[in-house]
Amino acid sequence: MAERPIDVLLVEDDPADAQLTLTALRDPDSWHEVYVVPDGEEALAFLRRGGDHTDAPRPDIVLLDLSLPRVNGYQVLEAMKADPVLRRIPVVAISGSGRAIDIARAYDAQISAYLIKPTSVTKYLAAIRSLKELWFHAAVLPPRQE
Repeated sequence: MAERPIDVLLVEDDPADAQLTLTALRDPDSWHEVYVVPDGEEALAFLRRGGDHTDAPRPDIVLLDLSLPRVNGYQVLEAMKADPVLRRIPVVAISGSGRAIDIARAYDAQISAYLIKPTSVTKYLAAIRSLKELWFHAAVLPPRQE
């Protein structure tokens, strides 16, 4: 159970999906900050504290769309898992693909969970709220590394 503020990095190129995710993550029972970047290149800059992100916090969890422009989600995941500081951060894939090959590829790259984006708004919000319940209130997150 989270006993400290949780910093979330949301990597999502679709503004509507990003807004829905932010809505679903609102939680009066816990304090958290959600940072949103629109593509994999920005995600890596944020995680590595490069470019405009020199003061970025180390996120406690990453919600990662896999179909991203510039650098795709699989490349972000692979870079994170190859980095000794970033590899412990749980990464949840949020993808429109339900193809077995995509799901297997994500788990082979050490994804923590894979969520197929529901097509209805109600189901999408419920799915994100379920993730929030698990990661914000039930699961124990790894200790932060700076």
